[in-house]
Amino acid sequence: MSVARHGSGGVANVRALLSQVHPVFMLPPLATSVFGGVLAGAVDATLAAVHVAALFFAVYTAHVKDGYVDFYVRDEDDDHPLTSAGCRGALAGATACFLAALAVLWVEVGVGAVLLTGPAWLLGYFHAPQLDTSVLGATGGYPTGIALALLGGQYVQAGTLTPTSLGLAGVFLAFLAGIKVIDDAQDYDYDRSIGKRTVAVVVGPEWAGRVAYALMAAGMVAVVGMAVGLDGVPPGAVGAPVVFGVVALLARRAGPELATMLLIRGSYLFLAVLVTTVWFRPLG
Repeated sequence: MSVARHGSGGVANVRALLSQVHPVFMLPPLATSVFGGVLAGAVDATLAAVHVAALFFAVYTAHVKDGYVDFYVRDEDDDHPLTSAGCRGALAGATACFLAALAVLWVEVGVGAVLLTGPAWLLGYFHAPQLDTSVLGATGGYPTGIALALLGGQYVQAGTLTPTSLGLAGVFLAFLAGIKVIDDAQDYDYDRSIGKRTVAVVVGPEWAGRVAYALMAAGMVAVVGMAVGLDGVPPGAVGAPVVFGVVALLARRAGPELATMLLIRGSYLFLAVLVTTVWFRPLG
């Protein structure tokens, strides 16, 4: 089976398969899984690695399927590194690896871990062309996956969920949905031409920006509220929305492409501050 569209041999095939590993979008769910484990307290490194692996193959599935649909179905992209058969092979391999990790979680943790982790693959596989044509699917798919990564990360370690993890999952869902709205605004003209119903297409770019920053602000305010009212979120966590807020102010003055880049990297800082404050509790 020919895997690479450009070149032949093992090196070309491996390069084509690795092209679907996009760190900018893969790192947040993997890091959030680890953060969920941190919220549980003691972390079993093996179980954490299995959960991270499951999420990796779920997101990899999403990238391969999305690239396949955009190039071979929608004729949206100018090029793609994988052949059609290569895409199908990569999907099959990633799915098999995901199911293997899921089986380990089922045996070692229980059905709850499966219920919180399994939907990640469903969101990835059905993102295109099913979910990404509707407002909720296009905007909420990736943030929902991140929220599930946090909940699954905690459940795998503790066998339960806490108000802290549920609250922070809601925070991630809100502020990442806001970032996704900004990201989708980059493709406003094209999405409108093909009937793809993103927030920007439905309410217009100007209102989409307002919706996006309202969602991000709601998430930041919620973190401050939890730092005040929940034992599981230390006072130092208020630094996370402060850091992200500075980035958001800079992004507010930028166009959609630069704003997306800034906000995604701002989300890394947000998560890093949360992990640091929860793990080390510098303010007690």
